[in-house]
Amino acid sequence: MTYEAAADIGIGERASIAKSAVLERSAVIDLEAVRHNVRQFVAIASPAAVMAVVKADAYGHGAVQVARAALDAGAAWLGVAHISEALALRAAGIDAPLLAWLHTHESNFQAAVAAGIDVGISGWELDAVVAAAREQERPARVHLKVDTGLGRNGCTIADWDQLLGQAMDYQDQGLLRVVGIFSHLAVADEPHRPETDEQLAVFREAIAMAEDAGVDTEVRHIANTPATLSRPDSHFDLVRVGLGVYGLSPFEGATSAELGLHPAMTVRTLLSNCKKVPEGQGVSYGLNYRTSEESTLGLVPLGYADGVPRIGTGGPVRVNGVNYPVVGRIAMDQMVIDLGPLTPEAAAELRGAEAVMFGDGSDHGPTADDWAAAAGTNNYEIVTRISQRVPRSYVNEVPAQPASPAGVAAEAKAGAL
Repeated sequence: MTYEAAADIGIGERASIAKSAVLERSAVIDLEAVRHNVRQFVAIASPAAVMAVVKADAYGHGAVQVARAALDAGAAWLGVAHISEALALRAAGIDAPLLAWLHTHESNFQAAVAAGIDVGISGWELDAVVAAAREQERPARVHLKVDTGLGRNGCTIADWDQLLGQAMDYQDQGLLRVVGIFSHLAVADEPHRPETDEQLAVFREAIAMAEDAGVDTEVRHIANTPATLSRPDSHFDLVRVGLGVYGLSPFEGATSAELGLHPAMTVRTLLSNCKKVPEGQGVSYGLNYRTSEESTLGLVPLGYADGVPRIGTGGPVRVNGVNYPVVGRIAMDQMVIDLGPLTPEAAAELRGAEAVMFGDGSDHGPTADDWAAAAGTNNYEIVTRISQRVPRSYVNEVPAQPASPAGVAAEAKAGAL
């Protein structure tokens, strides 16, 4: 595999790199995979629109690059957690409808209103956003959030009528526009759980109360990636797709391939050392692993400072078409694989070979799901935690010719649960 080389790449700098050289380590993001995944969700959700969620730097994939690819593929909205994330997208020239929903008293509501960023409102933020609207002499665009059972942000159904009244009073004064009503699901990744039905019932109740209060929304939205795939009754006007944009499955019992999704991130590096060691050789801090025979150890220059889970011993690394488990304790900058008995010549040839921590799995190589299993976490965390010390590089930055709408729709419907 060849990757483009970039001049002046610093820690965390994203660049498209020339094909003449290989980076020591990189997270390679396939933007055509992102486009493919978004097209799938556009077809599945239709006639509802798709919001591509690009919070946390697009789950570690690069917010600006992923946002552009998602919009190219038919996403109508973008979503982030923090206003600061939304402002960065606006600064990059992205003017698509954009919602930010997680705030504190220090959030920059003035900048959000000035930049035309929609703001999620759970209750306390309403007066602060209205004050920002007065200051900017521009009505704010807000989405009212109801807590349907997740127990995090959002207005309780008991206080919902009061929030609706306050919002409509401000709307009548020309200080805001209630653009949307939304909520978030707690267990949609477990389709058998009855709580999703309970949450949807509360959401419908909240919508009915809003209509009685005179609210005329553009969008009602509650579905996340798993609900978009498994609960058509949750689609309403808009679905918010996060994990699925990046080609990862939200379901324990279904792979990305089975859902018709393409993982977009490959994390790879070069073996920095290979050496012959005797039987009984200890490996890494604590010496919790010892070789069972004379063997060859490969040093992989990725560690927990790069986002590898420290507890992920046993996670796979692919070298020359073979998956090797990490042995010994994962350190800050490096981890070790046991390559088995090799001649000194063969070991020398492996020094500098590409080592893939995870990719799309199409070659039976390791995936983010494999590392999630090794670390006892989920695939969301594996991709999101890859640190800024690992440069991002991008392939397929120019959109390929899209598949026909009928073909995309058929493939997408086949992947939906």
